[in-house]
Amino acid sequence: MSKKINRLHPISAVITSVKALKSMILPVAIIIITNGFNFSFDIHSEHFFETVLLFGVWGGAVVLALIGGVVKWRTFVYWFEDGELRVRYGLFVKKKRYIPFERIQSLNYHEGILHRLFGLVKVQVETAGSKNGKPEAELTAIRKAEADAIELAMQHAKIQEVDLNNPEDVITPAVETKAPVIYRMSVRDLIVLATTSGGIGVVLSGLVAILSQFSDIIPYETLFHELEDFVRIGTFIVALTVMLVLIVAWLMSVVITLVNYYEYTVRIEEEKLIITKGLLEKKRITLPLNRIQGIRIVENPLRQLTGFATVVVESAGGNGENGADKKIALFPLIKKKDCVQSLAGLFPEMNWEPILIRSPKRARPFFYRIDFVWLAPVIGACIYFFYPYGLLALLLFPLLILLGIWQHKTVGYRLDDKQLTMQYRIFSRITFFMDKKRIQSLQSSQTFFQKRKSVMSVKATVMSGVTGTAGTVSSIEHQDVEKIFTWYEH
Repeated sequence: MSKKINRLHPISAVITSVKALKSMILPVAIIIITNGFNFSFDIHSEHFFETVLLFGVWGGAVVLALIGGVVKWRTFVYWFEDGELRVRYGLFVKKKRYIPFERIQSLNYHEGILHRLFGLVKVQVETAGSKNGKPEAELTAIRKAEADAIELAMQHAKIQEVDLNNPEDVITPAVETKAPVIYRMSVRDLIVLATTSGGIGVVLSGLVAILSQFSDIIPYETLFHELEDFVRIGTFIVALTVMLVLIVAWLMSVVITLVNYYEYTVRIEEEKLIITKGLLEKKRITLPLNRIQGIRIVENPLRQLTGFATVVVESAGGNGENGADKKIALFPLIKKKDCVQSLAGLFPEMNWEPILIRSPKRARPFFYRIDFVWLAPVIGACIYFFYPYGLLALLLFPLLILLGIWQHKTVGYRLDDKQLTMQYRIFSRITFFMDKKRIQSLQSSQTFFQKRKSVMSVKATVMSGVTGTAGTVSSIEHQDVEKIFTWYEH
């Protein structure tokens, strides 16, 4: 194995510095806004000292970030030796990391704007031992040919390992071919995804949060008085204005979705799912099938009505989109019937159309009775302080009952030989498929009132993220919970 020392591309110094500076922008902006932009470089001004202090501290942080980027670039090296990827970095404290190629489970690629300008790629090396969502090693910026060399060396190491165990087997490196596509998002899918994902609400709440930071600058009181005059003009103009705001929020949501999920493609290659996506920043996420702990089919009310769903996989490794997150949207938007067919092709041993055992009718009040306890004083306060308009809060009671009935009708479970399926909802309907050997823990609970009705709740947890991901079915038959525990114990 070659012991050629490899370095990161010089642009990695810029990328590291920019990443550090990005984390400083928000606190500095908050300080400037909350201070009401009252800054002055006039030595006689009362704001001179705080201006010099702020910009002096921020300028020093910028210099340190630039120096840190250069130091990381100059000290970070990697090479191949004895079937391992070896990394060394650090200026005063030298650190080394040796990663055997056979332990590497995935190489995730990211191409930001600077990467694409120089034909580079960021490589995240994932192993089964990756903890807290952090990759085992991260190469900030290397050429694509060098990234391919790491992948080729990894393939050769795994081939040699198989040859040693089975000398009669003849294995040759796979010829680079395009892996078959099992899912691709079209522009129509992107628009439907943006419309049904609740992104409009996120955009509106973001705008409200930004405007709230300018409370000392924007004359809200004057604006409200002018708004009162504007409302008197006519409800049609008000409705038109609201419609325009919603259209702008929808367009922004579509743009954000388009940037994040542009050319979203899922391929399968050698027992691995390869996900590529992104417009400004291209990403390639590699997900070994044997690291998938559970699969959730999520249907919000609008998507359930239109026959669409989102498929989310829970992974035990560190290949989530944001590091610590192990929840990967395998199919961000897919027709429910196509979803079942695609999953059956990937995991033929699983039952994707189970007939569920539902919660009994006598358990229905448990889905809305507890909410009355905290909702009653809230409604009482609304009536007292906002009478007579506060009386409208009474409508929450029938809405709460309808939501509870809806949740009760959704709850169910199914036991197969080696599979547990749970279905439940708060608002979105979630169908959680878990392999028996992937379940980390089972937990049951029963309140005093549930005991009187002979019902219990059960929660199953699979490994995903720091705390894991759990599915819960509430208020099912007592003997059904015992049946689930008996199944799990054996």
